[in-house]
Amino acid sequence: MMKKGILGTLIAVFLISAQAFAQLQSPAEFLGYELGEQWTPHYKVVNYFQHVAEESPMVTLSEYGRTNEGRELVYAVVTTSDNQANIEEIRLNNLRLTGLESGEPTENQKAIVWLSYNVHGNETSSSEAALNTIYKLVTEKGNWLENTVVIMDPMVNPDGRDRYVNWFRSVVGEEVNVNPESREHSEPWPGGRTNHYYFDLNRDWAWQTQVESQQRLPLYNSWMPHVHVDFHEQGVNSPYYFAPAAEPFHTAITGWQRDFQTMIGKNHAEYFDEENWLYFTKEVFDLFYPSYGDTWPTFNGAIGMTYEQAGHSSAGLGVLTAEGDTLTLHDRLTHHTTTGLSTVEITAQNHQKVINEFSNYFSNTIENGAGEYKTFIVKKSSNPDKVTSLLQYLTKQEIEVGTATRSSNTNGYNYSTGETGRVSIEEGDYVISTYQPKGTLARVLFEPKPELVDSMTYDITAWEMHYAFGVEGYAIPGRVNAGPVTSVTEDELTPSADKPYAYLAKWNSMDDLKFLSQILQKGVKARYAEEAFTLDGRAYDPGTLIITRNGNEHLGDDFDQIVKDEAALLNRRLIPATTGFVETGKDFGSSAVRYIETPKVALLSGNGTSSNMVGHIWNYFDQQIDYPVNLINTDDIGSVDWDDYHVLIMPSMYGSSVGDNEINAIRDWVRSGGTLIAMEGANNLLSGKDGFALSRKQNESAEESEDPDAKLTNYGEASRERVKYMNAGSIFETTMDNTHPLAFGYGESYMSLKLGSTAFEYLDNGWNVGVAKEDAHRSGFVGSEAKKSLENTLSYGVQNMGRGQVVYMIDNPLFRGFWHNGKLLFGNAVFFVGN
Repeated sequence: MMKKGILGTLIAVFLISAQAFAQLQSPAEFLGYELGEQWTPHYKVVNYFQHVAEESPMVTLSEYGRTNEGRELVYAVVTTSDNQANIEEIRLNNLRLTGLESGEPTENQKAIVWLSYNVHGNETSSSEAALNTIYKLVTEKGNWLENTVVIMDPMVNPDGRDRYVNWFRSVVGEEVNVNPESREHSEPWPGGRTNHYYFDLNRDWAWQTQVESQQRLPLYNSWMPHVHVDFHEQGVNSPYYFAPAAEPFHTAITGWQRDFQTMIGKNHAEYFDEENWLYFTKEVFDLFYPSYGDTWPTFNGAIGMTYEQAGHSSAGLGVLTAEGDTLTLHDRLTHHTTTGLSTVEITAQNHQKVINEFSNYFSNTIENGAGEYKTFIVKKSSNPDKVTSLLQYLTKQEIEVGTATRSSNTNGYNYSTGETGRVSIEEGDYVISTYQPKGTLARVLFEPKPELVDSMTYDITAWEMHYAFGVEGYAIPGRVNAGPVTSVTEDELTPSADKPYAYLAKWNSMDDLKFLSQILQKGVKARYAEEAFTLDGRAYDPGTLIITRNGNEHLGDDFDQIVKDEAALLNRRLIPATTGFVETGKDFGSSAVRYIETPKVALLSGNGTSSNMVGHIWNYFDQQIDYPVNLINTDDIGSVDWDDYHVLIMPSMYGSSVGDNEINAIRDWVRSGGTLIAMEGANNLLSGKDGFALSRKQNESAEESEDPDAKLTNYGEASRERVKYMNAGSIFETTMDNTHPLAFGYGESYMSLKLGSTAFEYLDNGWNVGVAKEDAHRSGFVGSEAKKSLENTLSYGVQNMGRGQVVYMIDNPLFRGFWHNGKLLFGNAVFFVGN
């Protein structure tokens, strides 16, 4: 009787499962076309994942956020129905292994694989592969899921992907044209790679500047997967790339993380060898810069990997390659499906080893710390706004911060001086220890000089958080006793007089800039002090905002309320002044107290401009300081009445979109009173042009050298020889003239993220506000020749031209939105320099 009962139960379960799968449709059945025949737009991808979740007990689907354009961000959890019944226990057990969740884990532990698709919107085949992969996991690979949980994010960048897909569908004919010269293989500006604000989301994993990344972070931290794959595409003539990655590996990466990458790669190779598909490993795609979809998960304990399929935006639905083969969307999604499934397979086969090594990763860090420097100090005397911003960032990353419980002297690296020696820790200084679950991530973000084993790297090589946020502190080799953090506060706000002569507000942080932005837009007229002054025994720095009652009579009784309300919203301290007669410095009616014109700002965009840089600037105005900016297409330069604008921002340019006629018109506009801000590569365009004082620094070439061997280069070493002249991105100490309005709010030095090796001479006719002097290099890799070339060069300068000014920003202070300490500098250029 017992045997019959068990048999009956098994038959019933089988019938229920068969009935459920009978309702589950394949992607082709659900969509009405075979995958690869056409693009699947975002809403249909979501609809199919929802269908699978409704029809299969092995899948749950959840929304974790929305994009700037309102599209859903979703993730699927795929595993056996038994695991689904205990999924919360599995998730919490995994967090207990990391130490991020208290308590002892039970034996219900599963390997967790996270598959991220389509972070670059115009690398479209991976979302098609996601549809194929989830169907195969549910219908064919259930045995892999007994000890494995698969999390799938089918489209990380829906806005960018739909931008590409919708464009392609608008230009393709009845039949696909595989000729690579046809228009369907030439995507227009800005392309679909980036998100709504033209940010590269694959460079934003660590920095979390974009809404997609910000909404994904808490979800990722709630799971902490053991394996993470980021699916990409590269040029149409490249074979498939998969792990193991190329050197340089960051030295924080463990032997196990490297070994399992190799195991995964070998498993992929078996499938590719069987099909005679070409592939390569250990080249190009390294694991150093911490903000990729492979490195940031790696520094969070995962096996992080990038997979690259040939295709990209130029592939369309089909394209003829250089070898005469036709690469189709079906080919591309099939390869991505293969590596995705292979990753799940090899993880499932090694699930216990994967879990154990993941647990060891965190227990070793908690017990032994990470890296050469075990503790990082942020001085409590640092700018409070900047400290608050840094602490908020670390909290979101789940990096623990404490405060020093006593004062002490020890050896350490001083970020301000760049030297190692005795440093003084004060009670109350902020302490970031690497003896914690996220200790490795803390090490990577804060180490003064990341160790680059191989200089042939793919991205910037420096990003340190003291420099990025503009705070002071030290790196300490040992432990520092720490207690809990109390809130970061300034002195209590001075009570405001009812109707003071003026309100005074400091100027040294982004929050101060946001305050100015808001009151200007509400019609408040404001001024700033060009020189330091004292009033009522209190010292005020240059840049101090002076908001006088005079000039604001048009606001009537609303004046005080507007200023106070905006200050309260941003936690700004207002100091009332009952007189404009100062004790030292210039009175409030002096010409040295400059009126701030509410600027109307234009930003060149469109053909010929760097879409990434346009996005960085657009996002700065639209999302960070909430101030209007007008994006003007380069095609429309000739038809714009520039007299309506006070500030024009020129991003990096290429091609002939802005020619001599346009440059001449812009120059005339500056002479009549406009402010031109030239960003990074735009300075190449202006250098040497009539009326512009900027000139390139000339360096000795091999042809000019007296050494005859200088012309001899070994072919096999050519790439490494070129490295001597490279600067992918490193930190230089910039000496600042902080008496100039462009540098108000800064000290005598500023740590600048310098990109590229193009160098410019000091201005002969203008103000050299920020310069890189000898031995200015502070962190990151820079080639020997590039380092010499960049010494004694201009970083930030201002040229008076007629009644206007040109601001030369050789270094981009808004790069990728994460160099927070540079953002006030850009605000100075917009609001102060032209006034």
